[in-house]
Amino acid sequence: GCDWAAQKRGMLDCAFCRTRYPGNDADALAMIQARVLKRDPEAIYYLGMKYFRGHLGLQKDMRRAIELWAEAAELGSIQA
Repeated sequence: GCDWAAQKRGMLDCAFCRTRYPGNDADALAMIQARVLKRDPEAIYYLGMKYFRGHLGLQKDMRRAIELWAEAAELGSIQA
């Protein structure tokens, strides 16, 4: 969607806070978790996807992914 279109135009910033996306998994995860703590439904959904796939150094955890998706849906995430 919009995120993909922005990347095609060379805008490689974070979709949530528009800061430059970090070059390592630990910093990327910290940025996402900061948005999750602020109860951003899209960030919560996104973190669920990272748990589902085992990305950013997270171990695959389907149960945690589903919990996050449910929370994101309750907060209004259409994707969740």
